[in-house]
Amino acid sequence: MQVFVKYGLFIPLGIPLALDHLQFALLVFTTLSIAAAGYIINDSYDVEIDAINKPNKLIIGKKISDKNATRLYILLNILGVSTGFYLSNSIGKPGFAAFFIITSALLFMYSSYLKGLLLIGNIVISLLVSLSILIVGVFDIIPTIVVEHMVMQRSALKVVVHFGVFAFLINFIREIVKDIQDINGDKNGGMNTLPIEIGRARATTTVFGLTVLITIIVVSYMYMYLYSNQMLVVYFLLLIVGPLFYFCIRSWTAETAKDYSFLSLFLKIIMFLGMCSILLYPSLILNNA
Repeated sequence: MQVFVKYGLFIPLGIPLALDHLQFALLVFTTLSIAAAGYIINDSYDVEIDAINKPNKLIIGKKISDKNATRLYILLNILGVSTGFYLSNSIGKPGFAAFFIITSALLFMYSSYLKGLLLIGNIVISLLVSLSILIVGVFDIIPTIVVEHMVMQRSALKVVVHFGVFAFLINFIREIVKDIQDINGDKNGGMNTLPIEIGRARATTTVFGLTVLITIIVVSYMYMYLYSNQMLVVYFLLLIVGPLFYFCIRSWTAETAKDYSFLSLFLKIIMFLGMCSILLYPSLILNNA
């Protein structure tokens, strides 16, 4: 998605950008390193839970020792944060390094504590997913905003914010779906997820209701922002609204772990299809400029 934002939206608009190709590669590397470290520490804390929820997918304790996992976690965080610090200074914004430090800290707090709190962990992870998109605009456009290009730059930033919100909403629903799927292991691990708090059936109804709400939001967004671009309207109807509608039907009838596994995967597909639409936005912005 970061590549889509940079090369599918910003560069086609011809606006001034702060990151050259190497600096952008460093931003992607930093994001991947910190995210990978977050996955490792999360799996380290979830060994007992994952032994119940997904025993065939255990890595830590089977394919890699706890000690080596901890070493890799530390190494990836050092690489990610230090590269982020270097990148922030190279564009003259040393304060931006705080994004990487805070993200690393939040991923550790999520794994060790926050994911056991009702909805808090879901919100934190969804915010970080959104931030991984927004950060491209923060690093690439904000340092170079100038009066003569301000309209186009603000339009590009607005699109990135819209996609960040979309990523947050879809990922938030997916986190709840995963909690429903993993309810047995989470109970054993002392978690307090939404399905544990209100029951699987009510949590499934919540997923259905949230998806209906997001579908309405997407349709309203199309009416407000995309009505002048027929290609984007057709794309959204066929590849975002349609799949969301299908997801609503499948979520309403979901019962088994296999059903919820499919729903989780399908939300990934919806998110990917949604993100791909950003490649069509330059023509919309240029035509409205």
